[in-house]
Amino acid sequence: MDKQQSKFRWVVFATVLFTYLLMASQRTAPGLITDQVMRDFQVTAATIGLLTSIQFFVYTSLQVPMGILADRFGPNFFLIVGATLTGIGTLIYSIGTHEFVLFFARILTGIGDATIWVNMVLILGQWFSAKEFVRLIGVAGMTGSLGFLLATVPFSAWIDLLGWRGAFFSAGLLLCFCGIVLYFVLVKKPQQLFVNESVSIQHDTPHEKISVLLRRIFSNRQAWALFFCHFGVVGAYVGFISSWAVPYGMTMYDMTRADASQLIMIGLIGALIGAPLMSWISGRLDRIKRPYVVVHIMILSSWAFFLLFHGQPPFFLLILLFFIIGFGYGASALTFAAVRQSFPMIDSGIVSGFANTGGFLSAVLLPLIFGYVLDYFQTSGSIIDGYYYGFITPVLFSVIGLIGVLSIQEKRHHAKSNLP
Repeated sequence: MDKQQSKFRWVVFATVLFTYLLMASQRTAPGLITDQVMRDFQVTAATIGLLTSIQFFVYTSLQVPMGILADRFGPNFFLIVGATLTGIGTLIYSIGTHEFVLFFARILTGIGDATIWVNMVLILGQWFSAKEFVRLIGVAGMTGSLGFLLATVPFSAWIDLLGWRGAFFSAGLLLCFCGIVLYFVLVKKPQQLFVNESVSIQHDTPHEKISVLLRRIFSNRQAWALFFCHFGVVGAYVGFISSWAVPYGMTMYDMTRADASQLIMIGLIGALIGAPLMSWISGRLDRIKRPYVVVHIMILSSWAFFLLFHGQPPFFLLILLFFIIGFGYGASALTFAAVRQSFPMIDSGIVSGFANTGGFLSAVLLPLIFGYVLDYFQTSGSIIDGYYYGFITPVLFSVIGLIGVLSIQEKRHHAKSNLP
């Protein structure tokens, strides 16, 4: 029986996505207890900022190595270990008594988090045909956004009920349990269902030297097109939303902190809609590039409107712009549909990791550049001008993304050959 025809593939799909939901929630959940951690551990805001970013840096730096390892040894093992490490890191975070323990916990969580997306993409690629994959990758992207949503009001209520230590301890236990369930779903049960396949997989196959592999991928025009495509669509959203969206609303529109945080929620709603909708449209059209180009043009136009209105568009337009930018972020799952279409499965892990590195590299760079611009104008001019000139950065990033998506070479015949 073929994996891609088996009903068990939907058990795999549900289990992997539920794990991703929980792991994604732990990326942002510590932001809910910033004031409590500062009070309990007597640490500064700078320390909290470093604690927040360290998981992000670990995640970004491990994407290409994780892609290589997943291609060499298979994605199942690393996803199981990643879920377990995230759970252990969350458990340690909940019982930590010193700031160094918190840093160690977030590093463990970052290592675990770095395994999820690349390996999930590979697992879905193994269990689903190319046409199904294009549609389901959008659902996977939506699941990540739901994880961010879980780390807002629901997890905040859980913290109120159990206290922050109890809430994080229970989340860690659940993630460790997910690691156990993944072992049975991804390893034990398939060994029983697909005996012939499990035997054949055990034969050693020759692999390229890592230096040769990296040289081949890094010299591949399609891989760089996907890198820049993801660079332009992910970082502008994640980098701005996670750092300057709330201060922007409070400064430019005199919003309260609670009201300004609603801007993030609007972007999140856009992401929840954009991921499955654009994947469905691409599946129906049997094309990835054309709808993705439209998405990039929409994102570039949205950021350009901030410049057109000197950083302060009318409020009704502001709501629409945040929705569109979030919608585009959700549609970024199409990057990995293009990877699946363009590269053989043996290279999918490293190319997925390479493309994902592009997206999160821009997410690291944008807050730094934006913050530098704000600091400059706060000391030598108007903070309003600072936001205006700061928006040049996401516009430039979006231009890079548009160039990337236009450079993608679509291979529709390859996708068709994989239809069930």
